Amino acid sequence: MQEFKILEKILPMLTQREDIAVGPGDDCAAIDLGDGVCLLAGMDQMVCGLHYFPDVAPARIGAKLLKRNLSDVAAMGGEPAYALLSLASLGGQAEWFEQFFQGLEEEARQWNVSICGGDLAGLPAGKVREIMSLTILGRIRKERLCLRCNAAAGDFLYATGCFGNSLTSEHHLDFTPRLAEGQFLAGTYTRAMIDVSDGLLVDASRMAAASNMALRLDLDTIPLRPGADLSGALADGEDYELLFAVRPELAGELEKNWPFNIRLTRLGTFEKGSGVIDVMNNNLLKLKNIGYEHQFK
Repeated sequence: MQEFKILEKILPMLTQREDIAVGPGDDCAAIDLGDGVCLLAGMDQMVCGLHYFPDVAPARIGAKLLKRNLSDVAAMGGEPAYALLSLASLGGQAEWFEQFFQGLEEEARQWNVSICGGDLAGLPAGKVREIMSLTILGRIRKERLCLRCNAAAGDFLYATGCFGNSLTSEHHLDFTPRLAEGQFLAGTYTRAMIDVSDGLLVDASRMAAASNMALRLDLDTIPLRPGADLSGALADGEDYELLFAVRPELAGELEKNWPFNIRLTRLGTFEKGSGVIDVMNNNLLKLKNIGYEHQFK
């Protein structure tokens, strides 16, 4: 069974308190703390053999686990602050754990994040060597909060960075979460944003669907990472770039004032309707591979 089919069934079952400003379905949940401040809460996990291979250095694994979560905070426009780790292992050596936590802590210091708790457990004998998850907590002013559902007809879709060939290039391990870029954009140039983890096409379609919009993509404008082709750029995933909607009257100012060395590209336009189409009116969601989705047997 596909991941989105399961979520369609279970998310309506989950009752939310009155102080939940944003519930399940976005990059992070947002809890209204009062005084115009929201607590951001997100969680992402990694499984050995799926999100990384056994021969990857433990320090890089720890760093990636945190950065995946930081990318979700970036997509909300927020500032990360705290993290909780859950790690289950088949029985690694002490050196593996030391290097893993060293990589995790070095990355956390770069972003002023405190690893302030969590849990360790052993796995029973099986094919999976490690399973780990990290809960990220951060903050944002409520008026700057960016949601997938806030794109409007006529808005331009922009992206940071390049796409495709994430695995071979090792970008999936060595990427930089776009926290500074997200904070620069949030509330000033956009209120609608998502990060690209499962693939440009599938994550763009999630943003369009959440906003009840169609999205017209100009495939010729998609910036390719070295070694990537268009198919990979659309569907490979693990890019950890930001997609965001910008009102047309702000587009010129954004491009003029963009202060980062990271590439900024206009990819398309939101319009009334549904689905993701290209400039030749082809429905891109009919492609065989539109991105990664977990399957449950």
